[in-house]
This record gives sequence, structure tokens and C-alpha cells, in this order.
Amino acid sequence: MRIARFSIDGNVAFGAIEGDKQDELVLNIIKGIPFADFELSGTKVPVSKVRLLPPVLPNKVVAFGRNYAEHARELGNEVPDAPFAFFKPSTSVIGPGDEIQYPSFSEEVHHEAELAVVIGRMCREVPRERVKDVIFGYTCANDITARDVQRREKQWARAKGFDSSCPLGPWVETDLDASDLTIQLTVNGQQRQLGRTSEMIHSIEDLIVNISEAMTLLPGDVILTGTPAGVGPLNVGDEVAVTIEGIGTLTNKVVKRG
Repeated sequence: MRIARFSIDGNVAFGAIEGDKQDELVLNIIKGIPFADFELSGTKVPVSKVRLLPPVLPNKVVAFGRNYAEHARELGNEVPDAPFAFFKPSTSVIGPGDEIQYPSFSEEVHHEAELAVVIGRMCREVPRERVKDVIFGYTCANDITARDVQRREKQWARAKGFDSSCPLGPWVETDLDASDLTIQLTVNGQQRQLGRTSEMIHSIEDLIVNISEAMTLLPGDVILTGTPAGVGPLNVGDEVAVTIEGIGTLTNKVVKRG
């Protein structure tokens, strides 16, 4: 099931996406929130008539770096022996169609296409065999990075946590085997990144076991699983699109920060 969060006439709700053709998609509005037992209301609205929002509002975004060997090498980094985590704040999250604001303190902003895992229940110290039980679903993400700031400051808080640096969407796919999916990214229609989730050094199970040893994960929290090779610069005016097999396409435009 594809679950979207949307706004219509000033109201925010969740809905289940129905249909296959992009111009014929409709939302069957959900009663309540999707992290508990819910019912479909039967009230339907065309996706074209609503504004799609970030599919979740995470308490925290836990991101894992250098989880694809070729990406680690292209930036001159060693492949880590253990998962390597950092955080992006909730204020970095934007949705499909929202604008990526080029930060005033950077001159080298890069794209990073990623599979995002959405947590479905409160959990801690999750055993490997129970990881699938705590996953709500999967969505597309773009770990926007101020690369020059990342190199200069070493700590990644500003480089990866600035406002609009975490586009998510367009919806969450709840019924998906994410072990071997194609991930690709285009800028202005030109392919920049192409990889498969099977190329991850540390699996989704590895990542969730690792981070849940340290902290409680909450419904709606997001885990970013790393990016394949091919990262590169974005400029004001660029349109960047992340497409993941079985999920869909997340598109955003880069603008000058006002």
C-alpha cells in the first residue's frame, strides 16, 4: 500500500494511493493515522487536486554514511567496518515539489539519492529477526549536502542539517522487498546516479540493529541508508529527481535561499 500525507483546503490528512497511471491517481482518505490500525474512509480525492507533503514528520532522521563502497571511494574515504551514523534535524525535511534552498554559507551543494526506511512502532534494541516488524515502509530521500562545509568543518551538523536538506517522498510504500531495488537520480533529466540497494555494505537489518542499540526509535522516524556513487553538484535552477524501483519519484527544484 502506498500511504501519502497531503493538504487540501487547509486540512492535512493521510490517504492510500489508488491507481497506476500518474494522471489518474486518487487518495482514499484514511481515518486516523497510519501507524495504528486504521480504516479507509471511502472518500476519494484526485492526487492532482491536493498538495503532497512529506509523507511523515520524523522526530529524528538517522542517516548512515559511506554505506556504498564506490561512493566512499569517490570521495576518498575508507569503507567503514561498522555502520557510520549522523543526524539530520526534523527542520531539514521537505516534501515532493518543495524547494531545496541553496544555503548562503556554501558554494558546493551536492545531491545524494537514498532509500529511506520509515519506522512504524516505538522500538529499542531490535533483534535482527524482528527488524521487519518495526518497519512501516520505504520512501525516496535526497541527502542534500554542503560538501565544502562538510570538508571544512569536519562535524556534519551544518553541512547536512540545514533547512530543506532532506527531501522525502512522494509517499511511503508499505509492501516492498527493499533488498535489491534500483536507485537512480537525475538532474535536469540527465542521469547522475544509478545503483542498487543490494550494493549496501551494511544491510537495512544491520543499520536498524545498530542504531536501536543506542536509542529509542519512534513511529515516523526515518533511517537513511546511504547513497550509491555518482554524487555531484547542484546549482540554483536545477531540477533533481530521485527514483526508486517499486516506490516512485521524488522531484525538487533548487532555488536561491531568500
